Amino acid sequence: MTTETLSFGTDVGRLLDIVANALYSNKDVFLRELISNASDACDRLRYELVSNKKLKGNKEESHIRVFVDTDTRTVSIIDNGIGMTRQDLIDHLGTIAKSGTSAVMDELSKSKNKDNTLDLIGQFGVGFYASFMVAHKVEVISRKIGEKDSHLWSSDGQTGFTLETPSKEQQELIDQSGTVIILHIKDEACEYLIEPKLKDIIETWSDHIDVPIYLGRIDEDSDEEETPINEANALWARPKSEISEDDYRGFFHHLSMGFTMDEALMTTHWKAEGMIEYTGLLYTPSMRPWDLFDPARKHAVKLYVKRVFITDGCEDLMYPWLRFLRGVIDSQDLPLNISREMLQTNPVLTKIKNGIAKKVLKELDTLSTKEEDKFLAFWQQFGSVIKEGLYEPTEHREALLKICRFSSTESKAETVSFKDYLSRMKEGQDDIYYISGENIDTLQNSPQLEGFRAKGLEVLLFKDTIDDFWLQSVPDYESKKFVSVTKGSIDLNVFEPSEKSKDKTKKTPKTSKKVEDLITLMKETLSEDVSDVKISTRLTNSPSCLIAADNEVDLKMERILKTQQQYEASGKRILEINGTHPLIKKLAGDIANDHTKDAAYLLLDQAKIALGEPVTNPTEFAQRLNYFIENGS
Repeated sequence: MTTETLSFGTDVGRLLDIVANALYSNKDVFLRELISNASDACDRLRYELVSNKKLKGNKEESHIRVFVDTDTRTVSIIDNGIGMTRQDLIDHLGTIAKSGTSAVMDELSKSKNKDNTLDLIGQFGVGFYASFMVAHKVEVISRKIGEKDSHLWSSDGQTGFTLETPSKEQQELIDQSGTVIILHIKDEACEYLIEPKLKDIIETWSDHIDVPIYLGRIDEDSDEEETPINEANALWARPKSEISEDDYRGFFHHLSMGFTMDEALMTTHWKAEGMIEYTGLLYTPSMRPWDLFDPARKHAVKLYVKRVFITDGCEDLMYPWLRFLRGVIDSQDLPLNISREMLQTNPVLTKIKNGIAKKVLKELDTLSTKEEDKFLAFWQQFGSVIKEGLYEPTEHREALLKICRFSSTESKAETVSFKDYLSRMKEGQDDIYYISGENIDTLQNSPQLEGFRAKGLEVLLFKDTIDDFWLQSVPDYESKKFVSVTKGSIDLNVFEPSEKSKDKTKKTPKTSKKVEDLITLMKETLSEDVSDVKISTRLTNSPSCLIAADNEVDLKMERILKTQQQYEASGKRILEINGTHPLIKKLAGDIANDHTKDAAYLLLDQAKIALGEPVTNPTEFAQRLNYFIENGS
């Protein structure tokens, strides 16, 4: 019997040490994770047997067996699922590359307490390694369906792992295919050598598993039919009236929904009937999955056909903007032997995809009206992802716009819907005003908002990068055009001042000849930096601000494009000044001063700083500022 010894990667060794030693607050999790893996192996075998008629399956129906051997102080978990090849054992148990080892370690290092660390087991799909919480040695015997040989993987979770050919006795534990996991229990974890303890764990965490789970060795001398510990039926196929909250919660955890200890914020369970028939059981987590913003934008909803597992990575099943959902879709209309290639062009899947989106958006709309606090908790976690759908084709745009929420000059919290905004629009207001940036506090203090506040005009605050992109595809809402307050000419003189405004004059005062001369000088001085200098209706308290021209890209969008796509702006910005501001009046009254041009540059730099942008020349900015401070100018 040849034995090959291999080493863990550095990060894997560190991770195993954390898993084995930092999760003592709930060691029971190890059995739930191993049973979930065994259940997935049985699901995958059923699909292989349907799609490949040449394969010969196990004699017995899919099942999972857990038993204790007090003589050897071991707990064994056996399944007759798809099994693993030698390379599978190396890839899945010897490394954690597919889970992103570095990402796991980064998150684990941030964990402040044992409970947070425990959460990360389910978050990164490293549940197998929880075995080392209770075992000082783990052996895995496995045989892949269609393969002749079995393989034995073993490790103490510290020094590495070995691969060898299992003994004849060990091979007999497997029929045509399957996996046996043997845990050599630590002295301090001896409670797991008691069958009633294991039974309690299985009933608590794995009752929903769609594969029978048996406890104890097979009693070949008994004539009685063995009864599984769990219900052993597909939860999603059962009537909702027969499913308890604990059942739903258990299935949520089984599916590794983000954080292991997370609770579902919303559970959506329905059966679609008509031209196509399918059942859906989808969960909305209350916390973001770790890979929510991964560029691949993959979802984690499993596709079944007539309760046979097909795949958990079908891109055409879910819209990317619903990738936070976890759960199951079970179709009655797709063929059991459907391939991944056929899934990409199947019209039934397109209908299911749209049906899922309609159902979830309807449920979210209901949640927003009946349980507003719950909906706002959802929006804070997943709102930026939902808004990605506005940038895609228009099928669900109306429903998406209905549930969108934003901060505004009336509400710092993200509670304002478009319906709310329209209901508060002033008489004569035909546009929906917005400003976009990276930080709500910075946006609230933007000088461009001063005139809008003075007129009592509400402005939406867009803080997510995606906002600047969907606005390119959605020009209006209910015929009200979206208008950026940092772009183009906006005549605020048509609106009456707000009741809160100290300035009750409706129109901006006429520009004096001195201020007009100052503007002419500033245009000449700043000609290389701005396209124009003009009097602003936006400003009431600040002396200056920058805006984009009507035909130019909005200010934040320009910054995004410069950063991400090396965009070069085709035009210059416009500098607006407040003709009634004391600083502007003082400069206009002493326009012949040698340092008026320096003041013009300071006004430009001040406007840039207000936008959160760097000044063009920090040294010159400092010199000019020092001069004016020293001279009291």
